[in-house]
Amino acid sequence: MNLSKKDVERILQQLRSLSAETELVEFKEAKTNYDFQKLGKYFSALSNEANLKGKPYAWLVFGIENKHHGIIGTQFRPQRKDLDSLKSEIANKTTNRITFIEIYDLLFPEGRIVMFQIPPAPKGIPIAFDGHYYGRDNEELSPLNLEEIERIRAQSTTEDWSAMIIPEATIDDLDEEAIEVARKNFKSKFPEKSNEVDGWDNMTFLNKAKLTIKNKITRTAIILLGKEESEHFINPAEAKIR
Repeated sequence: MNLSKKDVERILQQLRSLSAETELVEFKEAKTNYDFQKLGKYFSALSNEANLKGKPYAWLVFGIENKHHGIIGTQFRPQRKDLDSLKSEIANKTTNRITFIEIYDLLFPEGRIVMFQIPPAPKGIPIAFDGHYYGRDNEELSPLNLEEIERIRAQSTTEDWSAMIIPEATIDDLDEEAIEVARKNFKSKFPEKSNEVDGWDNMTFLNKAKLTIKNKITRTAIILLGKEESEHFINPAEAKIR
């Protein structure tokens, strides 16, 4: 979803007020042009850093001087069609054809600003440009180090969506009849525990069956045992199992 002009201008003001660049923000003067290879490296670096910092995007901003963040203006690709073509040009060189969320072209009395909104690398997939992974060491562009590459890759194996706890949910959001059916199925699978199961209260049973974790309701519990009105806890997924 594109940001409004007002939102982009507000974000620009916030970025310019920073005392220094961060791993998620890069200012470039780019008075007349900017090297495409360098732009691609910054795309990779900022995308990977946004992932590692858990942020929804990072920014590369042209037309701003680095020291005091004053507007000096840029003539980088002054035609809108040339800016838009940059999206496919970057995609042709990146992992899984990841490219800019959007490119914003702003005019101020002091000059023109171009703001590149860069998405975070997807979970488990570090983003390379032209076959190489990049990151940031403070303000410096650098190769993404091995620990950071592995940290991103590990995301695909460490997160189990169904096992995630829903803090707002309680056992009252589960259907009593569904819990009883689950008890019968559990006893059928583990007949040697049948008598023991009869002595468990509902929460103890749910913990033992690994449908809850330390008395906390999981997405699995809502999917399998949740009342119909509890489905909002797992939106936009749908609970179809009853």
